[in-house]
Amino acid sequence: MRTYIKLLFLLFLFLSSSTVVYSQEDTSGFQTEEIMVTGTRLEQKIIDIPFSVQRVDQSKWISSRKQGLNDVLTTVPGLFLQSRYGNHDVRVTIRGFGSRSNSGIRGVRILLDGIPESEPDGQTRIEAIDFSSIGKIEIVKGNSSSLYTNAPGGVINFLTDKYFPLSFVQSSNEFGSYDLRKNDIKVGINAGKTRFMLIGGYENYKGYRQHSEEYQTRINTIYEVDLNARSKMSIFGYYVNGLIKLPGSLTLTKYLENDTAANSRDVGRDAKRITYKGRIGISYNASFDIKNSENRIEVTGYGTIKDFNRTAKTYRIFDRSGIGGSFRYINKIKFGKRTNEFSLGGDLYYQTGPIAEYNNNGGEKGDFMNITDETISNVGFYVIDQITVIPNKLTFLATGRFDKVNFEALDLSTRLYKDTTRIFTGFTPKFALNYKLNRSLALYASFGLSFDSPAFNELDNNASTNNPNVTINPDLEPQKSTNIEAGIKGYLPMFSKDFLKYTFIEVTYFNCKIKDAIIPFSVESDVFFRNAGTVKRQGVEAGINSEIVKGLNLSAAYTYSDFKYDEYIARTVDENGVITDIGYDGNLEPSIPKHLISADLTYKYNFSNNYGVFVKGNIQHVGEMFVEDANYDSLMTKSYTLLNGQIGIDFNIAKNLKLFAYGGVNNIADKKYVAFININSNNSEYYESGPRRNFFGGLTLGYMFK
Repeated sequence: MRTYIKLLFLLFLFLSSSTVVYSQEDTSGFQTEEIMVTGTRLEQKIIDIPFSVQRVDQSKWISSRKQGLNDVLTTVPGLFLQSRYGNHDVRVTIRGFGSRSNSGIRGVRILLDGIPESEPDGQTRIEAIDFSSIGKIEIVKGNSSSLYTNAPGGVINFLTDKYFPLSFVQSSNEFGSYDLRKNDIKVGINAGKTRFMLIGGYENYKGYRQHSEEYQTRINTIYEVDLNARSKMSIFGYYVNGLIKLPGSLTLTKYLENDTAANSRDVGRDAKRITYKGRIGISYNASFDIKNSENRIEVTGYGTIKDFNRTAKTYRIFDRSGIGGSFRYINKIKFGKRTNEFSLGGDLYYQTGPIAEYNNNGGEKGDFMNITDETISNVGFYVIDQITVIPNKLTFLATGRFDKVNFEALDLSTRLYKDTTRIFTGFTPKFALNYKLNRSLALYASFGLSFDSPAFNELDNNASTNNPNVTINPDLEPQKSTNIEAGIKGYLPMFSKDFLKYTFIEVTYFNCKIKDAIIPFSVESDVFFRNAGTVKRQGVEAGINSEIVKGLNLSAAYTYSDFKYDEYIARTVDENGVITDIGYDGNLEPSIPKHLISADLTYKYNFSNNYGVFVKGNIQHVGEMFVEDANYDSLMTKSYTLLNGQIGIDFNIAKNLKLFAYGGVNNIADKKYVAFININSNNSEYYESGPRRNFFGGLTLGYMFK
């Protein structure tokens, strides 16, 4: 690791000595300097943010297979995505946070238009995210607990495509291997001071594994109105219903025999998830000036209804409703050549509803077993202050957040268990510096603490706890971490006007120490969670975006991860209930590759103003991974490299009528590989395969009204 630090230091010496003066004609190449990011809760340019942030626009994934997040975010350093069944269900991991989740997303806060998709306990499912309606995605990497609840790994903010200059109607159709069918109708109305967008569509997917079908219907909409020159109101809404069948994980023997087969137990149970979910939100923001200060207020409220059925060992029906809101006040004041920006805000999340449990008769609801009423609430307040220390050079950022997360579980059926309430509180500060070497290149560093409470499903009680006569695990505690990062980002000096123009780089070193890390383990195929002792994580993230020559663009990312258990006494429970404690000090964390590489190479050529073509190639390399805390070499997954390709055409059929057609092949070499690891399975069922060579294509037809 010392070698990486030395390289980073040498890079700093070279770049800091390279003072570049850009002429007026050169400034057009630095448009990404002006990209504003909102996921940091301070609307800032990327170059001015003192930690690692990336924004990906729709143009990067418009010709991709748009089913899961792994299809869209392919070259983001530090972001590791594991698709379970080739559909939308993807494990999201940033710097190791999120790897413990065997279902859904944990440790990374997910937002849709700034409104939390994550539940109050941090658990997230992204059935409502439709990439046909998303215009851009913001990724804040690393500890964000001082800004959001349960966000030790970072934040991903999906932003609806609402910035369109003209009214339009658009039809998008996608097809592919394994009976993939996606059809969307999108309508946008721009009336100057008001904007409206509505998109509706459905998706059918048979799946490449036995018992892995998926069906989704989604509606997304947004209405925005400029009340006056300095205030705006937005209304967001969505509805989704769908079914996803779960093939389960395989033992190594079963995986080697037939990696596309389903686990026979999951087939017998007809393991599946059925979702009905809707949300509506309203946001208001206004700005005003007082003397020499700029001020802004933002207020958001939303309500959510969810009906979620899951079949596994039993048939469970979740009936949940929730409300939430947030407010923020921003004051920006100038004194001389310096600026101070202060922000004060708060969040409230509340979710409640019963969970009914029945016998599972081959996927059908059987006899009633019990019903539990679960309530989760979270109240959090934060402050942010950023001050200019040296004008146009050095800024200092300080943030702090207090959270109170409350869990309540009441057994409504038998009343044999005590009513259980668990409350977790934490204060998480963060401090950061940003130093601009020149107007297009900056160094940054930060130090902060994080607080991550267990999710409700992680608090399920099991026989190995100190008190089995409660509804919530009394032993599981939040995990807390200390986080340090330092890096450099911005544009390199131009090598020439025709070669390697507009080369943007980012290199980040991070170091994280986690206490009481929350780790999954299995008992008779049921997943429970425990606290490990201490985990130490360090790594390097590096990314580059460059126009090699006119029309030829490169985007590449590399992540090095060295994640180890410093102190860890693990508890296992066999099928007879026998408890054994084993020491795993010094072992590597499972499901994290030490080396992760991805790159896109795209060539675009316009024959005229009305006709253009493109070719895109992608390579992804994932290093070998352990599948369990014991680190048995014989069970480790093999490293793999995937090659993918796309080709397309963009054609103006008429003045207002546009056609976009594309096709592609994923896993061109037809590799067999493990795409998802079900970590710490007591049945040794760790492996879920990725799809072999598969094809996809799409056709989008749009008409703009002028």
